[in-house]
Amino acid sequence: MRRIACLGWGSLVWDPRELPIQRQWFQDGPLVPVEFLRHSSDDRITLVLNEDAVPVRSLWALMDSNDVDVAREALRSREGTKEDRIGVWQPGMNAPELIPDMPGWAENKGLSAVVWTALPPKFHEKNCVVPSCDEVIGHLSKLIGAKRDNAERYVRNAPRQIDTPYRRQIEAKLGWDAAHL
Repeated sequence: MRRIACLGWGSLVWDPRELPIQRQWFQDGPLVPVEFLRHSSDDRITLVLNEDAVPVRSLWALMDSNDVDVAREALRSREGTKEDRIGVWQPGMNAPELIPDMPGWAENKGLSAVVWTALPPKFHEKNCVVPSCDEVIGHLSKLIGAKRDNAERYVRNAPRQIDTPYRRQIEAKLGWDAAHL
């Protein structure tokens, strides 16, 4: 039986919605370089992969499907993104550029494939623009009402092990410490 994993570091972990996973997130995923660098359509700043980010330990869950195309489509649907924004790795493929430990990690876990969200940084509608930490904090500090609540919830609910330089600054300057889930 094929075992397919989904990597997570942000809202997938605490809000998987209809994502068909076996509901337990393991904390020993591969190292991933992620940071709060994507200005989402609802004004949150979300975690995305970036080559200049400091690697942190990701989380992972087993998908309920043993078909990689079904797993990829399920993640694409949950994320509301395009197919090319979902990463896939299977044995025989080169290691993903930003997750070089993937082959060894996956083999060690007995996995047949791994899927993950591969959105680029974005700031003020400009894809691939990497905002500075001050720009992120400036943006977040100007939010009010439900938008601020939503943005704060995202930062607070990010898994504690996703301890990034931007997160530490957001916590220090805005007081948005991690929630105890």
